[in-house]
Amino acid sequence: MTKDSGREGGRSLKTRVKTARKRSLSSTLWLERQLNDPYVARAKREGHRSRAAYKLIEMDDRYHLFKSGGRIVDLGAAPGGWSQVAAARVKAKEGKGKVVAVDLLDMEPIAGVAFAVKDFNDVDAPEFITSMIGGEADGVMSDMAANATGHKATDHLRIVALAELAADFACDVLAEGGFFVAKVLQGGTEGQLLARLKRDFARRRLFPDPASTPRPLTLPARDIS
Repeated sequence: MTKDSGREGGRSLKTRVKTARKRSLSSTLWLERQLNDPYVARAKREGHRSRAAYKLIEMDDRYHLFKSGGRIVDLGAAPGGWSQVAAARVKAKEGKGKVVAVDLLDMEPIAGVAFAVKDFNDVDAPEFITSMIGGEADGVMSDMAANATGHKATDHLRIVALAELAADFACDVLAEGGFFVAKVLQGGTEGQLLARLKRDFARRRLFPDPASTPRPLTLPARDIS
């Protein structure tokens, strides 16, 4: 008996998606990745909102970002993968911690998470979110991403710009010793963001997505007094 190699009749068992007439190539490739991504399948089995939950879990296990009773802001929260993890780890459901989340898209409710549909680019967004959290935060997370154009350099610039906006907000709202986590795409200009975080935070770390490439890099920076 030979070990199952994951192939049948010499053909890969990987799911492929036919390109529909009204579906773009990028959408088709995204759908194909979703169907074949082991992290997506695992998230469904274990009740997580998205595969992104595992990135945050691994970061917290390594850097101990969340504390019971902590107050966390989640920017670009939908569908809720990061909010779900944060709420569990600060014990928001038990009334000890607090998680507030905003996104352009609506999101199904999560126990312990206060959510609002809000564009972070709005002038009043920082004040709006600060009022939701009720003062200073212990952590700010940003999984914000602009709609993909399919042009790698443009998409990189747009996601870095959002991360810079989130960093500005984090510096204003974080309590001493707070942390900031943001997702960025590698493309060359993230060096400026790293330099800025190095100036404003005691420590910074690049944390690559452990799944397949090319994937976003997650950049946490933690200020430890």
